[in-house]
Amino acid sequence: MALLQANKDLISQAMREFNALLDQQVHPDPPISEEAMVTIAGDWVNFYITYYRRKMVGEQEEQDRALQELEQELNTLANPFLAKYRAFLKSL
Repeated sequence: MALLQANKDLISQAMREFNALLDQQVHPDPPISEEAMVTIAGDWVNFYITYYRRKMVGEQEEQDRALQELEQELNTLANPFLAKYRAFLKSL
């Protein structure tokens, strides 16, 4: 079963917003540990999931599937950010 268009649109909106959030980040001075940054990125993903959970439409199964896809997409966006942060820490 395909996702409802409204949920697809919400996922796209969340991805754009999340990407903008990641693009705004600067490396902290003093730097924090890689583990702490992974936790922060995970918290951001959870925040977006919680926020968008209330906006999803359709039957519960449809909403759950859309939220699962959203979480996967946000984690995919977070991975390059975390890789850049690891590279930053290694350069110190």
